[in-house]
Amino acid sequence: MFSDKLTESEINLQMNFTPQDAILMLQDGTIFKGKALGKIGTTVGEICFNTGMTGYQEIYTDPSYFGQIVVNTTSHIGNYGVTLDTEEESEGIKIKGMICNAYADHYYSRTTADMSLQEYFEKAGIVGICDIDTRQIVRYIRNAGVMNCLISSETADIVALKAQLDACPSMDGLELSSLVSTEEPYFLGEPDSKYKLAVIDYGCKRNILRNFTRRDCYIKVFNAKTPFSEINEWDADGYFISNGPGDPGAMDYAVETIKLILETGKPLFGICLGHQLLSRAMGIGTYKMHNGHRGLNHPVKNLISGKCEVTSQNHGFAVKPNEAFENQEVEVTHINLNDNTIEGIRLKNKPAFSVQYHPEAAPGPHDANYLFDQFVGMLN
Repeated sequence: MFSDKLTESEINLQMNFTPQDAILMLQDGTIFKGKALGKIGTTVGEICFNTGMTGYQEIYTDPSYFGQIVVNTTSHIGNYGVTLDTEEESEGIKIKGMICNAYADHYYSRTTADMSLQEYFEKAGIVGICDIDTRQIVRYIRNAGVMNCLISSETADIVALKAQLDACPSMDGLELSSLVSTEEPYFLGEPDSKYKLAVIDYGCKRNILRNFTRRDCYIKVFNAKTPFSEINEWDADGYFISNGPGDPGAMDYAVETIKLILETGKPLFGICLGHQLLSRAMGIGTYKMHNGHRGLNHPVKNLISGKCEVTSQNHGFAVKPNEAFENQEVEVTHINLNDNTIEGIRLKNKPAFSVQYHPEAAPGPHDANYLFDQFVGMLN
């Protein structure tokens, strides 16, 4: 940790600092130096790393990353530019900052791109750092565990930056879904579709909704804190509880809504945060992981079929394994082959199931698309 007295290296860092330089400071006092990207400024959030080799725009616009600073482990970022709308998973960038090695600031290869990543970040006010050894950072936080961090490209005042970093709350116990959820309900799909689906938006990705509309669903998307009585008035054929950011342990309001949904006996499907919330509604606890799972190549075994899937994942909390396996009303359906964490459950006495990973991908493999067919088949 830092003391009030600066070390010689910290003094030299301040003396040599120029506006194009940038500093990455971890909560435990570790400092890395690189070059500025995006907006010149300072940003604070929880550091995490994503091992995906592509799909950076989808990552940055995923609401589940709200409040986090993302380390992209692939070497080159920004090289194919940015395409608006079609590759955005929400209405704009949700990350607090970005860390990468090689950064394509104003050039990009795709002729169909709308702008460079640098312009995209500048418009959104995103602060980042590049020309930094991301391998070293990932190895460090894999061992030390998840923590908050700060990026600054405007000052090297170590004491002031450390004070700003210390003021950032831990993700543990933080409720964030209500900050990214839709303010007003909205509809997607065709009104004369075969099925009506109520979606509770805790930070839902657009490609999840596309997967439902492609399967003949007319969707009404509700704010995270909408009373169940209001949701129930729409008389949907089934319910979907979405992904999103923050600690599921701080979302008792969502757990109570899910319990009321289960009482209707109608089909329910949850993804990522929705998986954790369904588990909590069944009395199964959750916990904050040492690092979390974020990337496009996580192996998951379907315990029902015996088949394995390569999956896209993004989560920092997980379901407690012992409580899931011991719960008499729940069957564990999927496990992670890297660390045996719980990747899916289904209820034994109700038409409800959930998975921890992202079957809609965007970016990522499509091995788990069958889950959407499985759920829509339950709506009949």
